[in-house]
Amino acid sequence: MTTVDNSRLSHLREEFERHFGSGAAGRTRVVRAPGRVNLIGEHTDYNGGFVLPVAIDRDVLMIGRRRSDGQIRLYSLDYQEEASSPVDALDRRARPTWSRYVYGVVWALQERGIEVGGFEAALTGNVPQGAGLSSSAALEVATALLLQALFSFSMEGPEMALLCQRAENRFVGVNCGIMDQFISRLGKQGTALLLDCRSLEHRWVPLPGDKFRIVIANTAVARELVDSAYNERRAQCEEGVRILQQFEPGVRELRDVTPSLFERFRDRLPEPVRRRVEHVVKENERVLQAVAALEQADWERFGHLLNASHASLRDLFEVSAPGLDLMVELARRVPGVLGSRMTGAGFGGCTVSLVHAEAVPQFLAQVLPAYREQATWALSGEPEVYVCQAADGARILE
Repeated sequence: MTTVDNSRLSHLREEFERHFGSGAAGRTRVVRAPGRVNLIGEHTDYNGGFVLPVAIDRDVLMIGRRRSDGQIRLYSLDYQEEASSPVDALDRRARPTWSRYVYGVVWALQERGIEVGGFEAALTGNVPQGAGLSSSAALEVATALLLQALFSFSMEGPEMALLCQRAENRFVGVNCGIMDQFISRLGKQGTALLLDCRSLEHRWVPLPGDKFRIVIANTAVARELVDSAYNERRAQCEEGVRILQQFEPGVRELRDVTPSLFERFRDRLPEPVRRRVEHVVKENERVLQAVAALEQADWERFGHLLNASHASLRDLFEVSAPGLDLMVELARRVPGVLGSRMTGAGFGGCTVSLVHAEAVPQFLAQVLPAYREQATWALSGEPEVYVCQAADGARILE
């Protein structure tokens, strides 16, 4: 079972009591929900396809208890900010912006007819923000699990993931797929999760944790284009579906487009729609091939698939960026790196690499200094490397 740093828990409890008092107000509950990194399967989720994410050992911790006055009071240790709202008057434009993710979960529960009263909570996280590692999904899932613990409603993991996705789509206004919330809620230590984003069928795939490490490198490039480009790519994928439906009425999503079907009708697709469709079709195939490679302990094959995914995201889907390309190139120069690619929506954020355990020290010593030296673009912060383990999904700690 994934462990949590006791010093973080102690600090969270101390800050909670400092802001909200201790003892008499009621029993507190503590939860954690992890961030994630997607090993392979990018921009396939909203096309009904396959993804292979991993819950990582970086998370959001949240402590809370019920209130009797119908008020929500929140405190973020990381921002040193407070937020509050009546539970029956939630504002989609609330400030600070992080509070919207909490209120969104409350709203989604109310929409389901689940009664949620007032509560007070403190939260802290070590999932890097703005890096594409799903700090927002971790906050949503932590909120849902805390409220389940406080208000005693029944909800299975997939249902909770869908509820949190709805909160982000409909309340916060971010048109995300289901992957982030699903892996945050249902991850298992030592495994990746093969998820069919259409049916939500899923199974856990063991990772070779004793031999390899998942190494995430944060380019510290601000993801300024990500919202507009994400919406544009989604629209291009939907246009591809509309065109292909003229020739194959059974196509509902790009998930339904097989490689052979794509080859038959590729010339009917205008540019850049053709390139977008080609990436999604082949990326879905790569996910399934990657699962087979892991199950057959064919690590070299798995690494080649990571590399091919990056090339496709760069050249066909066109969501990479110079910082991501450089970080990938530097990672691949390190002996013992089996494969490396950008991960997340793109235009900044992080890369993910599969690295032999004994090669990690050289990766740490070599990649970041070279990246800092060769980067010719503005950085939004300090580039970092996170050596991660595949962690458990969200759970109630106490």
